[in-house]
Amino acid sequence: MRSLFAFLLAACFAASAQAAWYLDYESSRLNFVTGRGAAGADNNRFLVMHGSVDDHGKASLRIELDSVLSGVPLRDERIRELLFETERYPEATVDAQLDLGPIFGLANGAQLEMPLPLRLDLHGASRAYRAEVLVTRLDERRFQVVTLSPLILDAADFGLAPGVEKLRKLAGLQTINLAVPVGAVLIFAQR
Repeated sequence: MRSLFAFLLAACFAASAQAAWYLDYESSRLNFVTGRGAAGADNNRFLVMHGSVDDHGKASLRIELDSVLSGVPLRDERIRELLFETERYPEATVDAQLDLGPIFGLANGAQLEMPLPLRLDLHGASRAYRAEVLVTRLDERRFQVVTLSPLILDAADFGLAPGVEKLRKLAGLQTINLAVPVGAVLIFAQR
């Protein structure tokens, strides 16, 4: 009986260590900044994301582009329709490969800086990036990934320059920067 209990305990621990991790999107944030030249800059974010990390460290994130939030409803509508064209391109995806060994080896509250190669698919185009992230083991069932510095995306790389120009004209601005800093705070939890 004792050996059966030990086997079941070991099996439960192994299953927990190998279980998939899911994005807690309500506690996570994905922000981007749009620059209006001398007119200033605006903080924007996405409210709805779905993500997971499998037991091999393959991470995927789906961002619902309709969930963009700039703080100005008319601007949100224009970003959805004229920039992201969400009827045609409803989401963006990010794929990455995490090395889970060092993450699982962290004590609760401990942190680890690591490079994170990733691929972003947006508006029918795909680009590779290398992010520097800080991973924090929050507790036995949660870890957090934070970008240490923003990724700088070029809107033209994703065919978004015509949409940016439409937004610029409608807003009556001299310029809208095509370089877009993006930052993230992502929390993953086991279910």
